[in-house]
Amino acid sequence: MGDQCTRGCHFCAVKTSRTPKPLDPNEPEHVAQAIAKWGLDYVVLTSVDRDDLPDGGALHFAETVRTLRKRSKALVECLTGDFQGKLTDVHTVAESGLHVYAHNVETVEELTPQVRDSRATYKQSLSVLEYVKKAFPSVITKSSIMLGFGETDAQIHQTLHDLRGVGVDCVTLGQYMRPTKRHKKVSEYVRPEKFEEWRGVGERMGFAYVASGPLVRSSYKAGEFYIKNLLANRVQ
Repeated sequence: MGDQCTRGCHFCAVKTSRTPKPLDPNEPEHVAQAIAKWGLDYVVLTSVDRDDLPDGGALHFAETVRTLRKRSKALVECLTGDFQGKLTDVHTVAESGLHVYAHNVETVEELTPQVRDSRATYKQSLSVLEYVKKAFPSVITKSSIMLGFGETDAQIHQTLHDLRGVGVDCVTLGQYMRPTKRHKKVSEYVRPEKFEEWRGVGERMGFAYVASGPLVRSSYKAGEFYIKNLLANRVQ
């Protein structure tokens, strides 16, 4: 949906604009053609936030998934924004035929105002993930947390608890890396053994999959974990 985001999160270096360029109506077909040509078996689709559009781009997102599914047998994960908490738009994407619905809370609730755009609230993100799991139980839900903003252990534990509480199946934890000097400073470089500790905590909470490490990102080994651990009896 373009390279200009309508939001300005303090951790992200994507270009921002109040009036991004219009959507490319041919994008769904072009994306599907490219992925089919590459022969991928797992693909993660993500986008900028488009708060300028009535549906936040949900229909465009969904059409891309549907077109892709017609051309390719690839498993599809969609990493979406929160669509301003409009669950009808969340529903549009969730019913498109995707296999994994991902939406990142990014950080703990207490630091959300310092890390994310003011339009992206912690509870709003939880509501997106909760809705998808309740409305589409067979869809895998996933979220991601960055560490290093100054969060406490208790806050991280609560965040994991909250995610599991709304039925999130998979979670990743990684180190925040400051993209430019204009962005939020790194408060701490978390040691690998601490990430390993959080992996154990998440697994004990009941997450189906936890990836936790300094270099882990939202789409870390997406295909491998999904295919090996969650695919059986879930994909129609």
